[in-house]
Amino acid sequence: METIIEITSLDIPQLEVYSHLTEAQLRNRLEPEKGLFIAESPKVIHLALEAGYIPISFLMEKRQISGQGKKLIGRCSNIPVYTGEREILASLTGYSLTRGILCAMRRPQLPEIEKVCEKASRIAVLEGIVDATNVGAIFRSAAALHVDGVLVTPTCCDPLNRRAVRVSMGTVFQIPWTYIGRGKDQWPQPGIEILQRLGFRTVAMALCNTAISIADPRLMAEERLAIILGAEGDGLAKTTIADCDYTACIPMSHGVDSLNVAAASAVAFWQLRADR
Repeated sequence: METIIEITSLDIPQLEVYSHLTEAQLRNRLEPEKGLFIAESPKVIHLALEAGYIPISFLMEKRQISGQGKKLIGRCSNIPVYTGEREILASLTGYSLTRGILCAMRRPQLPEIEKVCEKASRIAVLEGIVDATNVGAIFRSAAALHVDGVLVTPTCCDPLNRRAVRVSMGTVFQIPWTYIGRGKDQWPQPGIEILQRLGFRTVAMALCNTAISIADPRLMAEERLAIILGAEGDGLAKTTIADCDYTACIPMSHGVDSLNVAAASAVAFWQLRADR
């Protein structure tokens, strides 16, 4: 039976997950098994549930109790549903709720790198990409365009950041991913060395004079390829480029020097897909 609790005070301790905890506090890096994240919008929440993620509570606009939230409540009848008018919830969270629904969920135990790469022919590696929107968009492109898994360096934005999850449209729950290294000193080495030991050739997506086109037949012929994408603005570190097997870029026209990293990822994933 569902437990629907109308919000009469913004100081309810159980609401801290939605109002006061920072993204870092939600991750709870000291005790990852206790970490949480926020899923936003009915579609994204449904995808998380289908992937086996465990819900803790809902924060839902009143009108959604009998609207888009009805199926979610029925599916998760044993967790509390905190509700109120749209304006009250916006004052609590600091932003308007997408589709009027948030869900606090437990973070999963991430797989080992070997597990993500086990049956993969194409993986994406995200180096130091800090914008949550870009990370979410890259995950969506990876899931749609035949990438088998994603590896995230320690300096990258958390893929379970609320905005990244929403922009990914829940694909972050559908494509295998994990961190490649637990600290800054583990990338690019021994990270790239691990990829090569697992049978991957590595291609750095970077603008430099020695870069080959992403349409180069050598790239498309590789049985296992790790596509490495760099941070907004600065791109990949020089040490990363030096350690990779290839450096490649997307040919441009009209004097345009580059694409946003999320747009570039979609072009690269499609061009370099294994089924070509």
